[in-house]
Parts: sequence; structure tokens; C-alpha cells
Amino acid sequence: MILLSLFVSESESRVSLQSEVFVRRLNEFVSLWWTFGGGTRLDVGSDTRPALKVLGPSNKELEQGKATLMCVANKGFPSDWSLSWKTSDSSGSSSIRGEESRTPGVLQNDGLYSWSSTLTLTADQWGKVGSVTCEATQGSQSLVSEILRRDQCSQS
Repeated sequence: MILLSLFVSESESRVSLQSEVFVRRLNEFVSLWWTFGGGTRLDVGSDTRPALKVLGPSNKELEQGKATLMCVANKGFPSDWSLSWKTSDSSGSSSIRGEESRTPGVLQNDGLYSWSSTLTLTADQWGKVGSVTCEATQGSQSLVSEILRRDQCSQS
């Protein structure tokens, strides 16, 4: 931890005020992360495309009439990559809508971020799905995507 001190003096009253700013460096090699004072955050590092993995629903969940898919994004930088879902029916012609949710990015020890997104469908909707695609986008970075075809899952 690095401690920076700022001294301010008021000449008329001869009172000296001291304000300390604490700076914490997390990782020297890939990414640097500092917090200044009351929480202003500065991320420094090079853009890194995350690796994506799409996980299909379990048999037990399908028996209960629900299908939750998860997209795990690992080792990306910065933390503001957006995850979104695209689905298509078995003919590839129309999309199937579900409920999406996303976790915030979690800073790992290596200075890169991981996060996830889920897509919840009914078991009937899952039965009509041909494929699902998880896409990660961030600013001017090129799109990262991972496709899961329903016929690749053991519970199809």
C-alpha cells in the first residue's frame, strides 16, 4: 500500500490540516487498480477479450418445467463488457425470448474480471430451441461469442 499525504495550511490561523489519500495497487503485471480517497477508482491495463462458456440446463430442472442457461465470461478487461443472448428455433428462422440476468464483474487475483449471465426459458421453449449464442461486447472491441446447440446437450 502506498500512502500519499497532502498538507494544507491556513496562514492566518497557523493551523495545519492533513488529509491522507490511500492508494492500493493490486497487480503489477496485467492490470493496476487504485482507489483514491473516498472510492474514486482507476483501472489501468490493456483490453483483454474474455473467454466464454455456455452451459445448458440440467435434466432435473427440465423435469420441473424450467431451463436455465448460463454464460460464463472469464479473464476479460475492463469490467464493463456486456453479455447478451441470441436464440433461434430449430429451423434457425425465429428467436425465442426468455428472462435474462447478469452478475457484476468480479476482479480476480490476476487483475482480470469474470462475470456471468443467465437466460431462463420454459422447458417447452427449450424444446424448440435450435441454438443459443452468448455474446460479449465492449466499446470498439470485436465481438466475442459462444454458441450452444440444443442437440449438443445430453438432456435434449
